[in-house]
Amino acid sequence: MSCFDTILAVDWSAAKRKPRRKSKDAIWIGVARGGTAGQQIYCRSRQEAEMWICSFLGEEQAAGRRVLAVFDFPFGYPRGFARRITGSDNPFALWQWLEQRIEDAEDGSNNRFDVASAMNRLFAGAGPFWGKPNETNWPDIPYRKAGITYEDVAERRSADLAAKASSSCFQLFFNPTAGSQVLMGLPVLQRLRLRHNAAVWPFEKIADAQIAFAEVWPGLIEPAVRAAMAVAGPEEIRDRVQMRLLSQALSRLPAEEFAAMLAAVPEEAREEAWILGTGYEDRLNALASDEPEGLTPPPLSNDCFALPAGVDWTPVDDALALLKDRLGPVTGAETVPLADALGRVLAEDAVARRSNPPQPNTAVDGYGFAGGRGAGPHVLPLVPGRAAAGVPHDATVPAGSAIRVLTGAALPDGVDTVLLEEDVRTDGAQIAFNGPLKQGANTRRAGEDAGAGSVILPAGRVVTPADLALASATGLAELAVRLPLRAGVLSTGDELVEAGEPAAEGQIFDANRPMLLALIRQLGFVPVDLGKAADDRADLRARLDAAAVQTDVILTSGGASAGDEDHMSALLREAGAMQEWRIALKPGRPLALGMWQGTPVFGLPGNPVAALVCTLIFARPAMGLMAGAGWREPQGFEVPAAFEKRKKPGRREYLRARVRGGRAEVFQSEGSGRISGLSWAEGLVELADGPAHIRPGDPVRFIPYGSFAM
Repeated sequence: MSCFDTILAVDWSAAKRKPRRKSKDAIWIGVARGGTAGQQIYCRSRQEAEMWICSFLGEEQAAGRRVLAVFDFPFGYPRGFARRITGSDNPFALWQWLEQRIEDAEDGSNNRFDVASAMNRLFAGAGPFWGKPNETNWPDIPYRKAGITYEDVAERRSADLAAKASSSCFQLFFNPTAGSQVLMGLPVLQRLRLRHNAAVWPFEKIADAQIAFAEVWPGLIEPAVRAAMAVAGPEEIRDRVQMRLLSQALSRLPAEEFAAMLAAVPEEAREEAWILGTGYEDRLNALASDEPEGLTPPPLSNDCFALPAGVDWTPVDDALALLKDRLGPVTGAETVPLADALGRVLAEDAVARRSNPPQPNTAVDGYGFAGGRGAGPHVLPLVPGRAAAGVPHDATVPAGSAIRVLTGAALPDGVDTVLLEEDVRTDGAQIAFNGPLKQGANTRRAGEDAGAGSVILPAGRVVTPADLALASATGLAELAVRLPLRAGVLSTGDELVEAGEPAAEGQIFDANRPMLLALIRQLGFVPVDLGKAADDRADLRARLDAAAVQTDVILTSGGASAGDEDHMSALLREAGAMQEWRIALKPGRPLALGMWQGTPVFGLPGNPVAALVCTLIFARPAMGLMAGAGWREPQGFEVPAAFEKRKKPGRREYLRARVRGGRAEVFQSEGSGRISGLSWAEGLVELADGPAHIRPGDPVRFIPYGSFAM
């Protein structure tokens, strides 16, 4: 078993004091020994948690037991940050610096925003910390991240990128608030470290230490947590389950595997820290199970892709609902200039830095004055000068006088109404016109398009050229976007050869891979060509191993059924990560879904027609969800049919179709081998699950390829 006698797992919090009733978002502590999780401790405040941990560690020391205490917040900051604050690269110098400054009351009130403000002032520009409860307090902390360049220090550590953690140790407010957890946690660790002579991994060697501290991220065992929560029900507290399973998994890890995990850290971890378990997610998920001796699948196998008990054939809508419910974003984030943001998915809300328009201005060329005018003739004297876009008039226009204004000009003081020049006669000294004219006519209010501090673009939106115009107009030079989803495509089968290569008898050219790679690019994702694998299990395993490192999702075609040469499904089954969804769909056959080393795998049919239909209907919305863009339903239209068809109940059918003369034509053959029908078609006609007899003129649902972003 583990090289430690006791595992202590702590779910930290930067929140206010919690109620006596056990609740979420408090501090939960899990304890495990000998591979079995024991008690889970509920602490209402950080002071209570520190006292309990201190007492517990003292008891363990007295009993001669070795303890590994893991905490779910970063132990360090990106390289160079500690030196900027303390003058030293030693992370413990920063721990001590924070411990001397952070003040924390029993009710949870603290000065973390003041301390973060002081650190931000040590940087040129905005400083790295951002996020606060309101826009006015702590002026040295930006309310939103927009505008922070992260040139002096990186936004995320190497550990965060390797573990695909979405949080940043500089984000103090708006979930996830890892930044606040760090500020309120490191001072506690500093006191515990000194009191119990603890060694901190990976800053120090912990092989001979009786008490050791390490950083973890509960997201590494998210599949196991979801599976346990599904069994426990909605009343269970997720934080408690996380700490129970995490302490249990680490307690079950054999000593030699523990040693390998502790040794697997890059050089930058000596300053930035590292997340224990990164790269060992599958193993930890297996060990976290309440039945460790059973066949426990890696992440997402029985969590995201398993069908409910007793389900055989799955209706299309049910399959889509399961994917929508069980998948989520998997990509990290970065901040890019507007010029590089087109087509990217916003990682957070884009907030206007300045109102648009920033000042009241004129919508037309004409003459401005104060107040409206009633019906009848009016004559007003003109003041010297004029107001033009970018050239404001600085003086106040007296009441009862007018001034020449041009489109887009900021309204001078004393002007709130503009008269079209076509409605005016002037001799250069005064103007004459007929009323009526409403007060405020032909003007634009400040912020009528977008107000400063308002959300102009929501997280999850795919950035368009028009969005870039809006962002620029409201003062944004950068946008926080998700890293592009990397989708790999792998073809399988000895019968496949590349186009242009000589084809022996019985061989065919690979049509799926060029089609799917092009489709992925057209959908806005990054295609990764994984080549073609022979019908050889070792070759396929090696390709999947490499693909799991390079990609966020893998699409395979062929080899996903139960035949002797269907090695894809066999390998996924061996890994305990195979689900075969028998979807009531035509064209198509069972859709193989699984995981390979933490990467989702969509096993598509080898037939190109079925492969494209399954990709459009299932993989496309799922990939959008994983990319952070949300679930997108294709837009369909009712049009009259130009064909006749009888359909039996039980399966949903998709016919290759196009619209001519306002009517939907379908391809002459429904055979799945007719690839030419995909090229002939401009979309799909969707026929519902029930029986049907479609006659010419009957309404049918036509989904153009453009609705899938093709």
